[in-house]
Amino acid sequence: MSTTHVPPRTSTPAATSLPTLGHTVLRAVLGIIFVLHGWQKFNEFTIAGTQASFAEMGVPAADLAAPAVAVLELGGGVLLILGLGTRVIAGLLALTVLGALVLVHGEAGFFVADGGYEFVLLLAAASLLFVLAGPGRWSVDHVIASRRRAPKDVRVDA
Repeated sequence: MSTTHVPPRTSTPAATSLPTLGHTVLRAVLGIIFVLHGWQKFNEFTIAGTQASFAEMGVPAADLAAPAVAVLELGGGVLLILGLGTRVIAGLLALTVLGALVLVHGEAGFFVADGGYEFVLLLAAASLLFVLAGPGRWSVDHVIASRRRAPKDVRVDA
């Protein structure tokens, strides 16, 4: 009696694309949150208002920190959505929100309704994921890395 061994399929296309989808959705949502917070600092609060607010909350060098944070949140959020420069941008954003946790929200306790650190902790943790794991397959960073790894002797004529 002859038997043919067929190796079990270890993953399906759907099973391998679901984590990629989840990674991409989280990166995009995190990016949108940062874009909107940066936009708010420029347009709703204004930079001058954000500087005054930062100074009142005890943020060091508030005159420099406020515009820097606004630019980082707005521009960094866009870059997160695209998945471009992801590890560096996510690291900078994580440090920024951890600063907010320590300087502003820490003493208010956990819950965001009380001014606590619940939300900034989540933003820091999500940002840290992208520092450690990278942007995922559906990102500009992945496209750039794939092209760098491609064999140099292969020419693609357009």
